[in-house]
Amino acid sequence: MVMPYTAIQFAVLHKLKTFAAGSSKTEDHIHLSPYLSYISGALAGCTATVGSYPFDLLRTILASQGEPKVYPTMRSAFVDITRTRGFRGLYAGLSPTLVEIVPYAGLQFGTYDTFKRWTMGWNHDRSSTTSFISTDDSLSSFQLFVCGLAAGTCAKLVCHPLDVVKKRFQIEGLQRHPRYGARVEHHAYKNMFDALSRILQMEGWAGLYKGIVPSTVKAAPAGAVTFLAYEFTSDWLESIST
Repeated sequence: MVMPYTAIQFAVLHKLKTFAAGSSKTEDHIHLSPYLSYISGALAGCTATVGSYPFDLLRTILASQGEPKVYPTMRSAFVDITRTRGFRGLYAGLSPTLVEIVPYAGLQFGTYDTFKRWTMGWNHDRSSTTSFISTDDSLSSFQLFVCGLAAGTCAKLVCHPLDVVKKRFQIEGLQRHPRYGARVEHHAYKNMFDALSRILQMEGWAGLYKGIVPSTVKAAPAGAVTFLAYEFTSDWLESIST
C-alpha cells in the first residue's frame, strides 16, 4: 500500500507545486504560501488515496481478523471481497477516508513547509548573532527529520477520529473471535456522520481516539523518514539532471 500511495502522492504534489511556483526546483517550492501548500498536499493525498485504496482496505482487514484467520493471504481476501461485495467492496469506507485525507494531508504538508520556513529563519537569526552570514537555506538531516516528525504528529492528532470511522467501515461484517473486539455488523452505520454520532453516544470521546498512541508512534516517525527520503531523493535527482 505504501509504495503506490507514496509514489502517487509525491508525484502529484511536485506537479502541483511546480505549477503554482512556476519552477520545478524544490528550493523554489518552499516560498509558496501556507494556503497553497495545504491545497497541494490535500489534492495529492486525495489522488494517492483513490489510487491505492484497495491495498489499504486489504491491509486493515488482514490486520483486524485475528485468529483463527478468515483470510490466510491477501489474494484470498481480494477474491472473496470482489465475489461477495463486487468491485465496489474494494472501496468500502472511501468517503470517510477522503474526508479524513483532505485535512490530514493538507495539515501534514502545510505544517511541514511552515516548520521548514521557521527553521530556516531560526538558522538565519542564529548565524547573524554569531557574526556568520550564510545565504544557504539548506537544513540539516536532523532538522528535516524534526520538521517531518512535528508535521506528522500534528496531522495525526487532529485527524485520528476520522481514521477510526474509516476503519469501522472497512471491517464491517468481518468474522473474528470475540477476544479481538466487538464485530462491526454489515451496514452498522448509515454514513460517516451517523458513525461519528453513534461512536460518541456509545463510547464517548475516548471511542474516537482509540489507538491514538500506537497510531501516532507509527505515523509520526514514518512521515518524518518519508519527508527526509523525499528531500534527499529530490536533491539527488535534480543534481544528476542538471
